[in-house]
Amino acid sequence: MREFSTPLTIDLPTVGNLTDDVVSNARDAADAAVFSRRNAGGAWEDVSSATFLEEVTAVAKGLVAAGIERGDRVAIFSKTRYEWTLLDYAIWFAGAITVPIYETSSPEQVRWILQDSGTKAVVAEGPEHVSRIAETRSALTDLNHVWSFADNGVDVLRRLGADVADEEIEKRRTSLTPADTATLIYTSGTTGRPKGCVLTHGNFMFELGIAVHELDRLFQAEERSTLLFLPLAHVFARVIQLGCVKSRTRLGHSPDIKNLIDDLGEFQPTFILAVPRVFEKVFNTASQKAAADGRGKIFDKAADVAIGYSRALDKGRVPLPLRLQHALFSKLVYGKLLAALGGKCQYAVSGGAPLGERLGHFYRGMGLTVLEGYGLTETTAALTVNLPDAIKVGTVGRPLEGTTVRVADDGELLFKGGQVFREYWNNPEATAEAKAGDGAWFHTGDLGEVDDEGFVRITGRKKEILVTAGGKNVAPAVLEDRLRAHPLVDQCMVVGDGEPFIAALVTLDSESLPAWAESHGKAMDLAGLVDDPNLVAEVQAAVDDANKAVSKAESIRKFLILPDAWTEEGGQLTPSLKLKRSVVMKEFRDQVEGLYHS
Repeated sequence: MREFSTPLTIDLPTVGNLTDDVVSNARDAADAAVFSRRNAGGAWEDVSSATFLEEVTAVAKGLVAAGIERGDRVAIFSKTRYEWTLLDYAIWFAGAITVPIYETSSPEQVRWILQDSGTKAVVAEGPEHVSRIAETRSALTDLNHVWSFADNGVDVLRRLGADVADEEIEKRRTSLTPADTATLIYTSGTTGRPKGCVLTHGNFMFELGIAVHELDRLFQAEERSTLLFLPLAHVFARVIQLGCVKSRTRLGHSPDIKNLIDDLGEFQPTFILAVPRVFEKVFNTASQKAAADGRGKIFDKAADVAIGYSRALDKGRVPLPLRLQHALFSKLVYGKLLAALGGKCQYAVSGGAPLGERLGHFYRGMGLTVLEGYGLTETTAALTVNLPDAIKVGTVGRPLEGTTVRVADDGELLFKGGQVFREYWNNPEATAEAKAGDGAWFHTGDLGEVDDEGFVRITGRKKEILVTAGGKNVAPAVLEDRLRAHPLVDQCMVVGDGEPFIAALVTLDSESLPAWAESHGKAMDLAGLVDDPNLVAEVQAAVDDANKAVSKAESIRKFLILPDAWTEEGGQLTPSLKLKRSVVMKEFRDQVEGLYHS
């Protein structure tokens, strides 16, 4: 059993709550631009600390006037937008608890979250979201109010609270302590029904105090800023939001991924955060575009040089020929990719799933250092993270200060620290399972290793381990990460539990496929292409590359290319783009059986 701790070197607050940052910002830096948001004309305009406090207080008054009491649950059912952040803090100013809901959630998911949490009020994105609530309204006996951003919900609340005294809001706000619940975040549910994670103000204060301190290159740099485009219903984006407010880092919101490139170009963030699939898509799109323009070999060479350059940095010496090649491709290739991020972005934070060593080296080699970390909803986001001065590509970094990791006898990662959640809402059985034994350690369900320097490497999910008929234990993540790195592969799922060998289901990338088809003189007929010998050979090459990462007994022997994509809307992916294995297995059981009996 291996254990590693990072000692706490800073003092963390033992009183107060998350609203204190908004008040202190307005008091100490009233004119500082803590946000930028689109105005009616579409231009970015700054929001000062003083203005934000005034807006938060006004909305909090509206919640109080509507009958929201201390400890009541208020849901936000919306895209990532400035008003999401505004409501989050207003709910806390009113002494209440925020319940985030992914804006893509189905009526059934919405019903479960609102019903289980006993939510009293919802602020939704627009008519479509309101209608999803309406479909199950009869079952929501605790729900009293539904407001909509599209129907000027913020202004409605401001007017509603016009007669509420400042003293009432201050009394509500200051009554909250670190032990009070800040939010119920429902896990996205790769299996089973989502569970509500109870995260306290103290959980966030622990996480933020350490993260802002350790990631000072991000949160304390000159003219620091970031543009959020991940869902704020996810704890990862939420912590970055709160960290920006705490550190007065200018924060913008990009609600529509279709406008992201334009938004990045105008906003010019100094750092961004994303899930690995975003980094994979950026790389694959650039690769395919280069190939379509007849510059595929140049891009491939540039990628190899970037990866080699990053690996050489780890060794402490970059050979002169490699430095010269790197300088050349910085002008020809890397500069254009960095310009697409706005031109000022130096760091990216990646979480939610393993990034993969190759992509990590590629991005660092081209000039964007990706700080890969690891955490869960139950741990208020990060437990471990690679820091600018302590990076080991391919790992998820060392434990944050005040955090301890232990590798159990069966390889499961256990953690303890002030960011670990208190309990699951209304679910003592699940809480007892997650904190089995004496309750001191949180059982992540993930398998991993810790090296002598404390760097953690994730090797798979405990419940996703496949055991072949020959008794070989296989972790699918290693193979799947390598397969998804190929431009033509969108998603994949490794199968083989109880079977004589390992196989895989593969879906194709809809953005990369047309360019490939054109370059190979093929008609863009998805149903026909899945059996095309040239395309099958391309995917076979990707499988062969993935198999290099494992032993022969763990390697993929057969695969099947599927014509339809796996999506969040289709139910095969969670909102954070994790694969729902049980759903895929149920839907494609016949195809999986065909791999072994054909």
